[in-house]
Amino acid sequence: MRGRAMKKYIVAGLLVWLPLAITIWVLSWVLGGIDSLFSAVLSITQAVLPQSAHAFLESLRHVPGLSVLVLAAALLATGIFTANFVGQWWLSMWDRVIGKIPIVKSIYNSVKQVSDTLFSSTGNAFREAVLVQYPRPGAWTIAFVTGRPAGEVAAHLGASPTTVMGMDPRMDWVSVYVPTTPNPTSGFFLMMQRADVVPLQMSVDEALKYVISMGVVGPPAKGDGNGNGAPPTAVPAVASPRN
Repeated sequence: MRGRAMKKYIVAGLLVWLPLAITIWVLSWVLGGIDSLFSAVLSITQAVLPQSAHAFLESLRHVPGLSVLVLAAALLATGIFTANFVGQWWLSMWDRVIGKIPIVKSIYNSVKQVSDTLFSSTGNAFREAVLVQYPRPGAWTIAFVTGRPAGEVAAHLGASPTTVMGMDPRMDWVSVYVPTTPNPTSGFFLMMQRADVVPLQMSVDEALKYVISMGVVGPPAKGDGNGNGAPPTAVPAVASPRN
């Protein structure tokens, strides 16, 4: 009995300290990356400025938290600068220059498109949490609607690029992202008919917490007026037209 009690207390202590330890580790990793970037900028500055300025620049390396403040100030100044006409013009020129560099342009443009979609206030990514059957029928998982199929893919699927009232259900397709657990930054991209997707009333933040916690931190039920959630019910998919 004494051994079971000790094990119980050790597990209870682990549950208290483990989230804090992981949080500190992640913050240390982020701050370490920022400090490395700040040190690289100082080294480049020292190579350009006269020898008399090296001592002052070297002293800045040992100021705690200075790299974070400099990064925040740089992001704020960049945001203010790009918010006006002149900044937009310089930004377009920068994109044009980067677009002429082989290999670099492919990486830069891909990252820019993803970041603009995810962080823009007008973007459609991660605006809706849904339930889908994956990886097989009868197994449900949480996914996020990221848009609609377009271009050649939409033509092959017979999908409409926009939602129209009264449209044929066979044309109503959505693009969804199925995150992995506990790391939601990796996952699977699927294109499914809207009829096979079950919308959820929970917010995107609640859905992400549910995924990251591996189902331990469940969102509050938002089914009927009494707070009772209804089980997922998938609408039968309409058979796709055969050529």
